[in-house]
Amino acid sequence: QGQVQESGGGLVQSGGSLRLSCARSGSRFEDYAMAWFRQAPGKEREGVSCISWSGGSTYYTDSVKGRFTISRDNAKNMLYLQMNDLKPEDTAMYYCGSVGRLCPRVPNLKPDIVRDSWGQGTQVTVSS
Repeated sequence: QGQVQESGGGLVQSGGSLRLSCARSGSRFEDYAMAWFRQAPGKEREGVSCISWSGGSTYYTDSVKGRFTISRDNAKNMLYLQMNDLKPEDTAMYYCGSVGRLCPRVPNLKPDIVRDSWGQGTQVTVSS
């Protein structure tokens, strides 16, 4: 089990961009697929994107395809989420975590498969 710390959130206008970062410590970073989740007020935490341990495969929920890009730097134990063309419905607290060796199919990217302790998250607020 590892520990994560998310950063990079903020307040942006609709159409703007943000880059989220996730620093992970503990077990070997390169052994695990990594994922981003988000939770909006009054809603359940949902999977947003996943990247394989090598970075060679990436997966996105339909609502962010073409706008978000997940990436990782195994040498630095870092995970990233580049978010472009942000919309008010992207407003949420964003979290990261390892999800095993392989990414699950996106419908199965659920919070209960995360192997790390949850971090505090980073707040993204998009104004219209």
